[in-house]
Amino acid sequence: MEFQKFADTYVVRLDKGEEIIASLQKLCETEQIALASVTGIGAADHAVVGLYDVGKRQYHKTELNGPMEITSLMGNVTQKEGAVYLHLHINLCNTKMQIMGGHLNECRIGATGEIVVRTLPGKVERLLDETVTGLNLFRFV
Repeated sequence: MEFQKFADTYVVRLDKGEEIIASLQKLCETEQIALASVTGIGAADHAVVGLYDVGKRQYHKTELNGPMEITSLMGNVTQKEGAVYLHLHINLCNTKMQIMGGHLNECRIGATGEIVVRTLPGKVERLLDETVTGLNLFRFV
């Protein structure tokens, strides 16, 4: 991973074999990024995406392998119990031009990843909503 900071924005390049979530986690911890929006594109060769079933309160994960274009990566950086919390979604296009996507659990770069992390002033926490959704929701502090 290489990156450069321009004012409030980090421009990040991930190389073949690097994993998106681990790389962004490291960036946020190293640079002390507490609140940010994330966007990106690139190429992947392995990903795990999920869909959350609110009624059953469980994720359904799907593993995707092979050459894929990252047609859209987006999400945010917040905090949960003082630690970096990444919430990312991704769309991937396979060789048949079929789009698959969902909540990003894991994604390995297949060629390159171009990601922009725009920091925001302030802090947003996460709090587990045990009564309705079972999700870690925004908690404004």
